[in-house]
Amino acid sequence: QVQLVESGGGLVQPGGSLRLSCAASRTIFSITAMGWYRQAPDKQRELVATITSGGSTNYADSVKGRFTISRDGAKNTVYLQMNSLKPEDTAVYYCNAPPGFRNPFTSWGQGTQVTVSS
Repeated sequence: QVQLVESGGGLVQPGGSLRLSCAASRTIFSITAMGWYRQAPDKQRELVATITSGGSTNYADSVKGRFTISRDGAKNTVYLQMNSLKPEDTAVYYCNAPPGFRNPFTSWGQGTQVTVSS
């Protein structure tokens, strides 16, 4: 089994920054595309960023220019650097395989809460 653990969330003021981490129990991100999702209260889960095994990235329009996804295969970790945070970024953030790619994970992690408020 490959487990996913998200961390790095917290309470920040608008305009602030956070770096989220997604750790896997085994070395797998180097061969698996990964994405960051978020889900706000009473809203559908949204895919906000993806990175392929080759390092190609894509972003939702709502976060372009503000968020950066990256990976470190040696540390079994995927990151999401979030800058210029807005209240509408408030959500629980999860990592998992993006649509259209192989998904080796058996379940979702617990997610990490990001709250942007003054």
